[in-house]
Amino acid sequence: MADNKCICGSSLTQREAVCIDTQRILDSCKDRDCYEDLKVWLTDYGQDVIDHTTVIRVRHAEIVRAAVTVEPVDFSRGFYRVSIRYYIKLVFEGCVCRGNSREFDGITVLDKSVVLFGSEGNVHIFRSTCDGFCGEGSCDESDCGNNAPSAVVEAVDPVVLSIRVAEVGCRCNCVCGCGEIPEAVSCRLSGALCGGGERRVLLVSLGIFSVIRLERPAQLLVNAASCAVPEKECTPCEDRTDPCSLFREMEFPVSEFAPPSACAFEKRVN
Repeated sequence: MADNKCICGSSLTQREAVCIDTQRILDSCKDRDCYEDLKVWLTDYGQDVIDHTTVIRVRHAEIVRAAVTVEPVDFSRGFYRVSIRYYIKLVFEGCVCRGNSREFDGITVLDKSVVLFGSEGNVHIFRSTCDGFCGEGSCDESDCGNNAPSAVVEAVDPVVLSIRVAEVGCRCNCVCGCGEIPEAVSCRLSGALCGGGERRVLLVSLGIFSVIRLERPAQLLVNAASCAVPEKECTPCEDRTDPCSLFREMEFPVSEFAPPSACAFEKRVN
């Protein structure tokens, strides 16, 4: 950390008041949500697997996309409803005849909505990235001239709580249809989504930890130095043909040869 010190002007004590443009957090919340029996939209290959077996496990689950919208709450000035739609890709492994395993993937969709305080703004915000020369720039209308606060959603990859195969017609949580999944999400799969006619459906239960906040642009006056020049010099990337010389310069991984004690594990958990 000592290599990253900055020198400012002729003296480290020289300070001046500067105005910065940043995002001010007006309201935020954290939550843990549990979603039960979500329908998984499978590829044709995945549908063929679950039609012939019920022994399935989840190998991996990740959030590949989230659609976030902000709308004012009626009769509640300054409050906004943040609606989030998560698109989650899951990778499965199924056991078929003769002890063979097949890997397939699918997409499940879930919705979340919260109400947060976002204050009021009477100005329309325009960014230089919205319009190019002669107005040929391309951007979303919600990003240009909008006086609503911006929502930021942070979420970790979901925890898979359970998985089961059910017959068509069972009760499940189905947020949208197969045709409503964006192409930017479906292209992440190994094949085209199944168009229908399935005999069985795959249901999963997920848990998600998230943090949601509303922000507005703010100009703040802060004390700062006149300049910031790093003391650390840039190290050129040399193309070395001798791998042994590079290996000898590496630090010896002492921690890898010292198993952590019980106290160290307790600190990690806490």
